[in-house]
Amino acid sequence: MRFLEGLPGGPELTFDDCFLLPRRSSVASRLDVELSTVDGSGTTIPIVVANMTAVAGRRMAETVARRGAMAILPQDIPLDVVAEVIAWVKRRHPVHDTPLTLEPTDTVGDALGLLPKRSHGAVIVTDSDFPVGVVTEADCTGVDRFTQLRQVMTPEVFTLAAGLDPKECFERLHSAHRRLAPVVDRSGRLVGVLTQKAALRATLYTPATDAAGRLRIGAAVGISGDVEAKAAALAEAGADVIVLDTAHGHQERMLSAVASVRSTVPPVPVVAGNVVSAEGVRDLVGAGADIVKVGVGPGAMCTTRMMTGVGRPQLSAIVECAREAAALGKHVWADGGVRHPRDVALALAAGASNVMIGSWFAGTYESPGDMQRDNSGRLFKESYGMASARAVRQRNLEDTPYERSRKTLFEEGISTARMYLDPEMPGVEDLIDATVAGLRSACSYAGAHDLSSLTERAVIGVQTPAGYAEGRPLDRSW
Repeated sequence: MRFLEGLPGGPELTFDDCFLLPRRSSVASRLDVELSTVDGSGTTIPIVVANMTAVAGRRMAETVARRGAMAILPQDIPLDVVAEVIAWVKRRHPVHDTPLTLEPTDTVGDALGLLPKRSHGAVIVTDSDFPVGVVTEADCTGVDRFTQLRQVMTPEVFTLAAGLDPKECFERLHSAHRRLAPVVDRSGRLVGVLTQKAALRATLYTPATDAAGRLRIGAAVGISGDVEAKAAALAEAGADVIVLDTAHGHQERMLSAVASVRSTVPPVPVVAGNVVSAEGVRDLVGAGADIVKVGVGPGAMCTTRMMTGVGRPQLSAIVECAREAAALGKHVWADGGVRHPRDVALALAAGASNVMIGSWFAGTYESPGDMQRDNSGRLFKESYGMASARAVRQRNLEDTPYERSRKTLFEEGISTARMYLDPEMPGVEDLIDATVAGLRSACSYAGAHDLSSLTERAVIGVQTPAGYAEGRPLDRSW
């Protein structure tokens, strides 16, 4: 990667300050671009869901892994719960989704409580594990909440056989004019659910799976307490990546923690951060990190820069850290500041091997929060920063009330924010589709057949705010 006028010696740069210059290209089709990463994480698209409590849970983890990304479970979750979630995700199917199920005698109220948990928007009604009906939100509209599902469900159940090729599934659903169908095994028992769009996606994405063919998932651990034992427990539970996470990653406690964990769980990639300088990368890699997380202050929920003045514009941080990591034979993840697909392309062009996304994914069906409506009827979920008073309270439940109260005085994050669902892209897979489409196009513009050649070939220019505004589409005339 190079800058259009050479590496600027002036102001530090973030994503909005920059653009990619189109170059002569031999990429005939966007679909010819290979997006698999080479940092050992096993992702087949360069997206990692950030370890935020309001973002990364079991539903998010299984969904993104089917599309080639990976979620990192937050450090605030008790180890026994993390182990159960990892095991649950590892049991999920790499193609069809986990069904939401109720029985015929359950109520419309029960269904309405479950429907927002999946973007496919359906509950499968079962009797002894056999599908006998399908219920959607439309079936529940204008109906008393205590009405039994047997009275509102669609009883004509069109099913798909487990193991059927995704393209064949799509064609059968399309021919039958069905948006979705239960997936059944040879005995007719329910094992999943598949939509037309999911079947189509299964032909375009390669799931992120481990050596046993199970979906990948990572887990984070802080640098306080018995870090070595926690990391060993996560590795034993089956975590594919261990993330050592703290706001200021370039500190002695982090370096000691990395060295300790690296000696404890040698087969598992160790990610550590966050830092924003070559020196920070060098020290973390020297301690044993395989991947370094880059970013201090760019996150939507983070108040670090406004509270402390500490941080660095994200693109400049990625450039410096990625170059240092590459010189050491290691990699960096860009963590924070992503608000548009273009930001992902720029982060990868700057040298990141994966891009972590947090708040942008909080406003989706798959994030852990409960769906809510504002006064105008718009759907949203609550998000919050991992250094906020709210997160600190959860992280220190075992402390005395006095100690918890002291720690919550020093917050560097927003404790509550409304993340609205985009009506056009309400699911995390919709956002992944948009991001991957933008990234593939960026690679084709740059003449890059894969992510490594994107970094090599990318020419980044610097623009004024007016230049950035010029590139934004208009939803109405001027």
